[in-house]
Amino acid sequence: MPQRAAPSIVIAHRGASAYLPEHSLAGKAMAHAQGADYLEQDVVATGDGVPIVFHDLYLDALTDVASRFPGRARADGHYYCVDFELEEIRSLGLHERIDPASGRPRFPGRFPPEAARFRIPTLAEELAFIRGLNHSTGREAGIYPELKAPAWHRQQGIELAPLVLAELDAAGYLAPGQKVFLQCFDADELRRLRPALPAGLPLIQLLDRQALRSLDLQAIAAYAQGIGPPLTALADFGARPPRATGLRAAAAAAGLAVHAWTVRCDALPEGAGNLDALLRMLCGRLRVEGLFTDFPDRVRDWLAQEPG
Repeated sequence: MPQRAAPSIVIAHRGASAYLPEHSLAGKAMAHAQGADYLEQDVVATGDGVPIVFHDLYLDALTDVASRFPGRARADGHYYCVDFELEEIRSLGLHERIDPASGRPRFPGRFPPEAARFRIPTLAEELAFIRGLNHSTGREAGIYPELKAPAWHRQQGIELAPLVLAELDAAGYLAPGQKVFLQCFDADELRRLRPALPAGLPLIQLLDRQALRSLDLQAIAAYAQGIGPPLTALADFGARPPRATGLRAAAAAAGLAVHAWTVRCDALPEGAGNLDALLRMLCGRLRVEGLFTDFPDRVRDWLAQEPG
């Protein structure tokens, strides 16, 4: 059995989102306590240009926006973050992800949507919160912000990247030696930003199905330090036994790290078996450098028990 790569970093996907609502500060605190190496921040903008930590462009599945602001949806039925100012966003209750049509939770075994009320943090608030946790615990967790749909934001009259970079700079994360990765699905945006960013700030090119169909790893290596593919792009779990696709080896040949998404114990890839089998493939055989996970504790425990 090949040994796992060192280091293999644990990236808390939207926090400890298997246990507390995604991107709640409570969920980030739990992920920090569970030993995550990095805490992820998806970032979108409010209508008054404030970066907030929230995954979706619209508020429907994660907040009580429909009951608090009836009639504010667009023609497509969605309540977009950019159509609300920060003070309105602050008034919303944040809860576990649900299907807005049925009201049922996406993951029934997770934190009950009706159990408690959380709120959406601004990026500045979350960065200060993480610095506080690092200070009080003596254990430094890094940050892993994602620019969400920058081209879409631009169509709405908001330049997202400068807003996010200003907050990172104010919090000291653009200084040399900081534990930070910046990620985005938009390759044009990362290429545009690269010359203006500190040379030491690592960029991660996220990959979706469309990007995987026309993948040019050498081109990505010209501006990014790594790729973020889905688990199923790295291994064919339908094969018996599961086999590597070749993406991991090709990325290594191009000098790119691999940070794969997303390990969910309650939604493993079909055919992957159990968590142990999945992690043996990803960390033992493929030796990926990082894993996004909703379960930082489970992945951290597995890595600690495996021979290094």
